[in-house]
Amino acid sequence: MARATPILHQNNLLLTPRTRTSHSLFHSPKPPPPLSPTLTSVSLSHHRVTRVSTAPLEHAPPSPSPSPFFRPEISRLKSLRSTLSRSKTLTDKLRAIHADSRVKRFFTVGVSRVLNDYLKLGDYELFLLKCVVAAGQEHVLGSISESVVQGDFESARGLLKSALYGLVEMIEKWDVEGGEGVVGGRVEEEEVEGKEVGALRKLLKTLGEMERFYDCIGGIIGYQIAVLELLAQSRYEGHTINWSKHLNESKGCQLLEIHPPRVLDLSEDTEYASQAALWGIEGLPDLGEIYPLGGSADRLGLVDPHTGECLPAAMLPYCGRTLLEGLIRDLQPLVPAVGAEDGQWLVTRQFMPVCKPGGHGVIWKLAYDKGIFQWFYDHGRKGATVRQVSNVVAATDLTLLALAGIGLHHGKKLGFASCKRILGATEGINVLVEKKNLDGLWAYGLSCIEYTEFDKFGISEGPLSSHSLQAEFPANTNILYVDLPSAELIASRKTFACTSVPGGRLECTMQNIADNFFNAHSSRRCEGVEADNLDTFVVYNERRKVTSSAKKKRRYGDKSFPQTPDGSLLDIMRNAYDLLSHCQIEIPKIEGNDKYADSGPPYLIFLHPALGPLWEVTRQKFVGGSIAEGSELQVEVAEFLWRDVQLDGSLIVVAENILGSTTMDENGDPKLQYGRRCGRCKLQNVKVLNEGIDWTSGHNTYWKHDVQRFELLKVILHGNAEFEATDVILQGNHVFEVPNGYKLKITSGNSGLDVQLNPIDEKSMDTGSWFWNYKINGTHIQLELVEL
Repeated sequence: MARATPILHQNNLLLTPRTRTSHSLFHSPKPPPPLSPTLTSVSLSHHRVTRVSTAPLEHAPPSPSPSPFFRPEISRLKSLRSTLSRSKTLTDKLRAIHADSRVKRFFTVGVSRVLNDYLKLGDYELFLLKCVVAAGQEHVLGSISESVVQGDFESARGLLKSALYGLVEMIEKWDVEGGEGVVGGRVEEEEVEGKEVGALRKLLKTLGEMERFYDCIGGIIGYQIAVLELLAQSRYEGHTINWSKHLNESKGCQLLEIHPPRVLDLSEDTEYASQAALWGIEGLPDLGEIYPLGGSADRLGLVDPHTGECLPAAMLPYCGRTLLEGLIRDLQPLVPAVGAEDGQWLVTRQFMPVCKPGGHGVIWKLAYDKGIFQWFYDHGRKGATVRQVSNVVAATDLTLLALAGIGLHHGKKLGFASCKRILGATEGINVLVEKKNLDGLWAYGLSCIEYTEFDKFGISEGPLSSHSLQAEFPANTNILYVDLPSAELIASRKTFACTSVPGGRLECTMQNIADNFFNAHSSRRCEGVEADNLDTFVVYNERRKVTSSAKKKRRYGDKSFPQTPDGSLLDIMRNAYDLLSHCQIEIPKIEGNDKYADSGPPYLIFLHPALGPLWEVTRQKFVGGSIAEGSELQVEVAEFLWRDVQLDGSLIVVAENILGSTTMDENGDPKLQYGRRCGRCKLQNVKVLNEGIDWTSGHNTYWKHDVQRFELLKVILHGNAEFEATDVILQGNHVFEVPNGYKLKITSGNSGLDVQLNPIDEKSMDTGSWFWNYKINGTHIQLELVEL
């Protein structure tokens, strides 16, 4: 028995093995009858399958060489990188980097004296600073004028704002005055440890992480080379470029084509989808989760109120909790930003480069460098799902479980969860790659193309229509299944694939490893490749069950909703409608986004994932009744029954023990036991009538679930408390708070409500006075209400 779920933070990664519990999620351990092990798949497009060829054209011009602006600098840095790679010790590396002309000019006797004698920097710290200067980024260390670069220190004294040169001047003054202000050959501590020195220490930490992470391409120097090479390529985008030849050469092949992939459509083959979800549930003890948390929330305007610094997207308040807390319910290193014109690192002041996350592709190398793969193995995990923190619907219904189930059951190395692309979303596409290798073999595999790379493959970035090339390819949603040993093997090779410089930084995508999972054949597969013949696969579902992101802030009155918190909230409400309208519950349908551009949604419904998470399960807990427009429903309890409830107003049910209770194992570690001593709520033939939300309030932020209310009915369940209401009208403002170990029962009395608070029978303390019994029937899950 493994310990309760630990959470490990490693450079903006949240990694968690699925919790092993004292018993199965379902009461019946009997497995479902097996289906055919063959993967079924469908073609995404019913019309002609498009092939996008990148075969070299007969009269195409040669691939671009670096522009004259960047060519000398790239050549100089490559030579330096080569010299550094041959240096075996830190001393050798320091000697090699100091031989660079830029470094010699910058590190004068005075500067070196400050760094060595007064700031007491170590050799490795000195090496990092010299790498910055050698990379042409001396401005990061201060506002260095051209005369300083040329070595004319005296003529530039009045122009320097650099803290380094300020310290040089201060030290020279003290020396002239006989050492006053110097104690034991060191600047007094209170003079040195100022803001500038603190910023320098922070810079050194960032540089150290950067040097270690990019070690496979040459550290800081290699990072700058990669940036300049990509910028050099981008300068030719307005000219005729043989991208085909360039791509083929970079991928080591003679021919490369992309095709729309065959997908496993969960919305069409519902029986197979149910079976795949059961595979996912059975595989939970072997499954981990990886959440990239380092994404910046600058497009959301999320800043620390005290420092003004941009906060990570994981801290965005959404639907009453942070996005990170939302991920828990469903259970990267920073790099310098660069100017696109000259490749210079952007700075806010001396020692303070503007840093952005280096793209989610960094997680594989981080996982290898930090021992995360081994950590997963120690917890018995074989595979993992990966999803972005800003995607608030990824765990809706069965998509994520089916993705993991197929990957685990069929021994796949990598899987994508995909859906239809929409206009306005900045997202890539999933593709089937076909290439002829230099050894004559034909290789096939699923991969992705980022939207920033569309032009290289002849894909227009214009408006999306049914006739556009983009429409034939499914969206890349950054939801993955990975086989951990396969991912570790790729990460151990120390390769590094950088895609572009969007937003002024070198970025890598999560799916870089996909290009390593191709299957080779001796001859070309002219009729296409079936899913069961590949190590990679794609599952496909309705878009609002797969992706809806809260990435950017919507301006007031703006009718564009994609990838905004407002738009994703509407998708959550649409999912709630789809879920509950099939439960014989009358509920208004959500209309198009345009209707809600200047107003809130027609209602707010937030249901805890533990009510299912499969909709097939949730729908057996809700039957009959109605939810009026303008209502609010929040259910934070798993053991819940709704029978013929009419809601017109606000109803909130929250439990302390939603999933179960925590006990201590033999090692003194907490262990969650599902279904044990959890809160329970039953509502049967109940009318809830109150004034609810003040929809006219200008202080409401609906996607945060931060609203003003006139009245509400709220039920608070402590510990294993139970609440039951039968054949009653609950009108007006009420808060029912039930203590641990008690059941509050409300029925109709002769003169109003009959309210009884009684202790729960001792023999029912663990199981409750009633519970849902889960049974598997074929590929479906059936619930039975058991009352004790």
